[in-house]
Amino acid sequence: MSLAEDKTRLRRDLIRLGLLASNADAAMRPLTGGVSSDIWRVDLPSGPVCVKRALARLKVAAVWEAPVARNAYEVAWMQTVAAFAPQWVPKVIAHDAESGLFVMQYLDPALHPLWKNELREGRADAAFAASVGAALATIHARTADQAELRERFATDDIFYPIRLEPYLVATAAQHPDLAAALQALVATTRATKFALVHGDVSPKNILIGAELAPIFLDAECAWYGDPAFDLAFCLNHLLLKCLWTPSASREFLFSFAAFAEAYLSRVTWEPRERIDARTAHLLPGLFLARVDGKSPVEYLTDENDKNRVRRVARGLLQRPVETLAQVRAAWGKELGMT
Repeated sequence: MSLAEDKTRLRRDLIRLGLLASNADAAMRPLTGGVSSDIWRVDLPSGPVCVKRALARLKVAAVWEAPVARNAYEVAWMQTVAAFAPQWVPKVIAHDAESGLFVMQYLDPALHPLWKNELREGRADAAFAASVGAALATIHARTADQAELRERFATDDIFYPIRLEPYLVATAAQHPDLAAALQALVATTRATKFALVHGDVSPKNILIGAELAPIFLDAECAWYGDPAFDLAFCLNHLLLKCLWTPSASREFLFSFAAFAEAYLSRVTWEPRERIDARTAHLLPGLFLARVDGKSPVEYLTDENDKNRVRRVARGLLQRPVETLAQVRAAWGKELGMT
């Protein structure tokens, strides 16, 4: 579909939703950064909004498909969190399940910087990392053991193809000697059902709001399952950033520790030691996946850097540790920081 056709379709959807008069015009600009959805800034007469439409096939080199129904679960995740912490999510304005899109509040990047951009510039604020960890743990605690949410977000058929298969299963195909360990991580994650999981807690999906409040975006992987996945998924990025901006490596590791402690100190649904161990087992699999899975991080292009990830991840998968502090120490040793 051409850009002009996309705009025509989008305009038609906005008219149907009652957000645009049939005789009115609206400037539309596609936004960059995502691989799983088309995202637009639309300047309505009432002000700018952001429109997101899920794609059936993601924009990556490997074949990676996922049900577009995930768009509705993203809306539901935001609405669930907004009920007790509206400052942590954009406001949902309208949702069109038939077209697989929703409209949300547009947040000006000049006022809400993207955490990934801050990290790229070496601005690793441990206080903000702790704020993210605290918010994430609060979301998990507030949604833990909720039968209604477990039923509402029974999205295993979405979570597996968009998270577990492209990350852990695909990586197992590249490392046959680790296949049993990686498949065991898949089995444990699929079987663990504690709380509402975001599924893509990444610096590219977190804005820095007022008073260091995180604003979570891109919850289309929402799933009632293992909160260790969210914790491991985000901490993974703080390790990887040490290779993207090496001058800030020590600060990234401080941020890792601050995030982990802020999160673990707020765990209420199970003993802290259990989720610490489960996350420490899962994280190396996700670490390796960002090099050899279907969604490698775009900034790791040097083969020596990739081999450093492989060396540490493989070692931790072959000889699992029981705490996130030990994972951090292993990566710190590889970087020459111990």
